[in-house]
Amino acid sequence: MRRPCRRSEQARARAARRKAERPRVPAPPLWLRWLPVGYLAAVLAIEPVTPVDWPVSFLLIALPLVAAYAYGPAAVAAVTVFAIVFEGVLAGTPCCAGRSVGYLWDRHYVANYVCTTLVGVLGTILAVHRMRRERTLATVRSVAETAQRVLLRPVPRRLGQVSVETLYLSAAAEARIGGDLYEAVPTAFGVRLLVGDVRGKGLVAVETAATMLGAFREAAHDEPDLRGVARRMERSMSRHAAQLPGGEAAERFVTAVFAEIPEHEPVVRIVNCGHPPPLIIKEGGVAELHASDPSPPINLGVLIGDGYQLDVEPFRPGDQLLLYTDGVTETRDADGVFYPLADRVAPWVGLAPRELLDRLHEDLLAYSGGHLDDDIAALAAYRLPGDSRP
Repeated sequence: MRRPCRRSEQARARAARRKAERPRVPAPPLWLRWLPVGYLAAVLAIEPVTPVDWPVSFLLIALPLVAAYAYGPAAVAAVTVFAIVFEGVLAGTPCCAGRSVGYLWDRHYVANYVCTTLVGVLGTILAVHRMRRERTLATVRSVAETAQRVLLRPVPRRLGQVSVETLYLSAAAEARIGGDLYEAVPTAFGVRLLVGDVRGKGLVAVETAATMLGAFREAAHDEPDLRGVARRMERSMSRHAAQLPGGEAAERFVTAVFAEIPEHEPVVRIVNCGHPPPLIIKEGGVAELHASDPSPPINLGVLIGDGYQLDVEPFRPGDQLLLYTDGVTETRDADGVFYPLADRVAPWVGLAPRELLDRLHEDLLAYSGGHLDDDIAALAAYRLPGDSRP
C-alpha cells in the first residue's frame, strides 16, 4: 500500500492553516443581498401596465450591476444569464399584447441582449474588485486589532484593592486604533494609572503611543515618586522625538495624567501634564480634580525643568476615579455644544466601573447622534470596600 507523501500532507496543513488565519470578510447587509430581488419585482410590477410600445424589460440591463454590490463574480455572471433569458421571456409573454415571439430577435431586443451582456461583464469585474477591496480592508482591520491588543493590552480587572475597567473608541472605523492610550500597573508603590493623548493621528501617533506605554511600564516599577515617573517619560519621549524628521520633534507631544493609588493610604496622587482633569465620583457627588499647578504635556518639559506638581486627594473605599481623554469632553451634540461630562456622570454615582463606562459609551453615542469625531479612551478605578489604613 502506497503511503501518502509527507510533503503533501505538510502542504495541505499549511494551506488549511492559512485559510483559518485569513481574515473573515463580513457579509453584506441583508437588505443589500435582497436588493436584486426587489429590483426584479419592481420591473415585473411595471411591465404589465406600460404601453405596448414602451417595454420596460430593458431595465433588466441594470440587474447585474445591482447584484455586483452584494455578490461575487460567479453569482453576477449567473444573474446576467438570468437577465438575458428573462428579457426574452418578457418580450414574448401574453401580457405584452401585440408582441410575438418574432420580437425576440427584433434588433431592439438584440441590442438589449448585447447591452445586458456587456453590463454583466462590467458587473463581474466590479464584483471581483469589490471583493478584493473587502479582503484588503478585512486584513487591515485584523492587523489594526492585533496592534491594538499589543499596544492597549487588556488591564487586569482587579489590582489589589482597586477594581479597574477601560473603554476605547476609535473615530476611524477602518483602523480601530489611534493615539489615545491607557495603562494600569500594580507596583510596590501602589496601583499606577496612565491615560494619555498623542498629538496628531496616523502611524506616527501610534508609534508615539507605543513609546509612551513602553516607557511607563518600566518607569512605574522603578520610580518611587510619581513625579519621577513623569520625568522618566519626558526623557524617553524627548529621545523618541529627536529621531523624527524636521520640525516634527517639537510638535510631537503627549498630554497625560498619572495617578497612584497606594494600598494602605486612603488617597490618590495625581500628576497632570496638560490633560483634562480626572473626575472623582463618590457618594456626595462628582468633582473635577484640577491641578493646583498644571504641568505642560510630555515632551514639552523643557518649559519647567523637573518641577512637576504632585496633587494628593482623598480616595476612600467606595470612591471611583475616572480618567479620560479630550475626545469625551469635546464630543458635540447637534447644536455644537460640548459634552458636559461631570453633569452627565452625576446621576451614575454608585455604578460599578464596567457599568459606568458602558453607560458613558451609550450616552456619548446618543449625545453625538452616533458620530464621534475623535478617539476616546477612558479608565475607571474603584477602591474596593475595606480598611485602607496601615
